[in-house]
Amino acid sequence: MASNGNSGVPPGMEEFVVGIIGMGDMGKMYARRLSDTGWKVMACDKEEQYDSLKKEFADRTNIKILRNGHLVSRASDYIIYSVEAAAIGRVVAEYGPSTKLGAIVGGQTSCKDPEIKAFEDHLPSDVDIISCHSLHGPKVDTKKQPLVIIQHRDSSNSVKKVKAVLACLESEMVDLTAHQHDRITADTQAVTHVAFLSMGKAWHSMRQFPWEGARYVGGIENVKINLTMRIYSQKWHVYAGLAILNPEARKQIDQYAKSVTELYKLMLGGHHTQLRTRVLRAKENVFGKEHDPKWADKPLLEDEVLDQFSLGKTPKEDPLPNNHLSLLAMVDCWSALGTVPYDHMICSTPLFRLWLGVTEHLFRDPERLDEALRIAVEDNTFRSDDLEFTFAARGWAECVGLGHFETWRDRFVITQKFFEPRFPAAIEVGNRMVKAVLESTKN
Repeated sequence: MASNGNSGVPPGMEEFVVGIIGMGDMGKMYARRLSDTGWKVMACDKEEQYDSLKKEFADRTNIKILRNGHLVSRASDYIIYSVEAAAIGRVVAEYGPSTKLGAIVGGQTSCKDPEIKAFEDHLPSDVDIISCHSLHGPKVDTKKQPLVIIQHRDSSNSVKKVKAVLACLESEMVDLTAHQHDRITADTQAVTHVAFLSMGKAWHSMRQFPWEGARYVGGIENVKINLTMRIYSQKWHVYAGLAILNPEARKQIDQYAKSVTELYKLMLGGHHTQLRTRVLRAKENVFGKEHDPKWADKPLLEDEVLDQFSLGKTPKEDPLPNNHLSLLAMVDCWSALGTVPYDHMICSTPLFRLWLGVTEHLFRDPERLDEALRIAVEDNTFRSDDLEFTFAARGWAECVGLGHFETWRDRFVITQKFFEPRFPAAIEVGNRMVKAVLESTKN
């Protein structure tokens, strides 16, 4: 839909220009939403993308595609850097000095530590720094989703202008510092992503599509499969930057790998009592005692919602019991780190809400949890799967600890190619699942 009007632009800001440097999926989404509201947008990507972007946005009279970030920076009152976290320093160093006098600059990266450092190092001192971060992917409806606003350097109450511009997203704005943002995104995203990345890597290593057969069937399994496919269908750098560049994320990912390894060793050794004691202690640390009032609340997820979204045909026989090592390790990790996941719900992503929901789904049902612990020690059906999952979690943690972007990319892309033929169906089912679950949690 092309837009020429300015009905959504506040009085007095009709000539206010928003610049976007980086027209990837999020940059394009922002540009379209701003354009629909009537804001004037200047945008660019790498110069080799100039002609294709001009063609793509030819019907948008209030979006002007420019050749580079120098031109965008000179012409815009509010510039948003929507680039990879790993590239933010280089890109700001190149274009930052061209920033318009008195402009506002912010970034859309998922890790604010390197972003803020880049702004402080390369922007003129007369520029205000107001960053943001939409805590969801580009294909998720922005309405009611969390949108973090970081008022880092503000000499003239520029945050009001930024919020006026971003109001068109209809998101829930949350004011945080850069450090608070990185701590919360580490808590709600980094470990969540690594859990799903490890599942995908394990299934890839075993050369299996988990929805084929009776091994992974039912509500919890549907979430594991659909969200793993959702992550691997995205670009590798989205997750690499968040994990490797966020100083808060490294220790959390390392702890998750430790929790997976130590719980798996207890399973291998047949130490049921030790395993049960450790898991129940973690449960109490994270969720509270069973008589705690929160256990009387409506669960985040319901069986009947989750059971609808299987990628495969439901087999006639009963699904195989699973020890859910990935979920047991998640709660053990949260417990070790002193993390209370409910504290961050206001900044939670759809993926995190689903992950917390299925984790709670297992832990708030004593019979289901007892069965998982029994299976963990007595049943070898998933032993090889768990071994590959343990290897995968340790591999991701080592990659993050070393800060190796190239290794992360190679690990991600090779597994992505394995699942790639199944992405169209997985994305379609996954989108419906996310929508249904998010709707159910609003009620």
